[in-house]
Amino acid sequence: MLNPNRLGRVRYEGGVGTRTVFERDFDRIVFSSAFRRLQDKTQVFPLSHSDYVRTRLTHSLEASCVGRSLGTMVGERLMAGGSALARTCHPSDIGAIVATACLAHDIGNPPFGHAGENAIAHWFENDPKGQEVIDELGANSSEARDMLNFEGNAQGLRVLTRLQQPEDDGGLQLTYATLAAFVKYPNDVLGVSKGTSCHKKHGFFAADRETFEEVANATGLVPLTAPGTAFCRHPLAYLVEAADDICYHVIDLEDGYRMKLVSFDDVETLYRAVIHTPLDETRYAAMEGHPNSQISFLRAKAVGAVVAQTVEAFFAAEEQIMAGDLDESLTDRVERAQPFEQLKAVAASSVYPADDVVLIEAAGFNVLGQLIGLFLEAVNEQAGGAATAKSRTLLKLFPVQFYGKGRTDPGELSLYERVLAVTDFVAGMTDRYAVSMFKRLTGISLSAE
Repeated sequence: MLNPNRLGRVRYEGGVGTRTVFERDFDRIVFSSAFRRLQDKTQVFPLSHSDYVRTRLTHSLEASCVGRSLGTMVGERLMAGGSALARTCHPSDIGAIVATACLAHDIGNPPFGHAGENAIAHWFENDPKGQEVIDELGANSSEARDMLNFEGNAQGLRVLTRLQQPEDDGGLQLTYATLAAFVKYPNDVLGVSKGTSCHKKHGFFAADRETFEEVANATGLVPLTAPGTAFCRHPLAYLVEAADDICYHVIDLEDGYRMKLVSFDDVETLYRAVIHTPLDETRYAAMEGHPNSQISFLRAKAVGAVVAQTVEAFFAAEEQIMAGDLDESLTDRVERAQPFEQLKAVAASSVYPADDVVLIEAAGFNVLGQLIGLFLEAVNEQAGGAATAKSRTLLKLFPVQFYGKGRTDPGELSLYERVLAVTDFVAGMTDRYAVSMFKRLTGISLSAE
């Protein structure tokens, strides 16, 4: 399960200098262009003019810090008492695997967050040209359903294993352990089961099925009997999921307070409810008159408290996790699960429906839909040998790297591959770049602003 070999490499190379292979995974993510683009991708507040609120980049960094703590704490417990695992692994290795998977967990998100996923799926389902594509792919095929249920998690695996360093087999060539921990939903779209926690979405597209099967086999994931391809989760994926849950449950509420969408009293009460150990009330009282500092203090304590509770939940469910039988988030099992869930409920009722959020999310349907329509028409016309002057002009803006390794012309691709090339391009855009390109291509504005 902690396989250090790299996807796309023939054999294990070991660490370099003072860095382990798992620490090198972390560095590869940090230095990737896809990770940098998260600085201008939505967390909660799209295209925010505030310097305070979080982006996908800062959220991913925070989730990574929480993930490192969770992984290391679990590793220390697993390796205590002369465990056989301790002879080949250090607790920090597990911390590094979880931290890296957390760092990359949103790397496949399109512009405008989850609204962007819905916008891409909406175009294929409702636009006449999108419907034509679906009909040609076969409405019930996994290829068509990939698009009708476009999923940022599945796109993330493409980013890590294909789109970054596309000239190399395996893309970034991360370790099997990191990739297995990264995949939150270890199934394709045909293996989705809506009544479950671990398989309610898909974690890889049809085009990447063989890639994930290689990762699954290399890390010993248990295959499941399902209509499509499905495996049990990697045990560390539960910690990655928990780190993400902790960050957005706790931290989105802090952003909501800073944006004046939730009151100080409400946030204070909610944070205190999830903290299961005594608070340093003297220190907290000394911050009176500085409400932002008080909220930050409580937020930090709340994160620490839920991390500790999550570690206990992991070991309480360890037998189920290792057998692949746990179909529940660890945060659903923490000591303060009910007040923790209340954080999410308040954010859902008071923060996410804010006018600024909803207006830009709604606009995203038009922006992303039109971009996909324009570029897919151009790519398909070129592939059919009947490109118009408009399509030939548009293709000058389309990076050939998205055609795949060694390919320079869309005529070399199947329809499904052409669709993926376009969604890879559009999903990789930042919020502002997508808006800018949309405005310029539709004639709303010819400037780069």
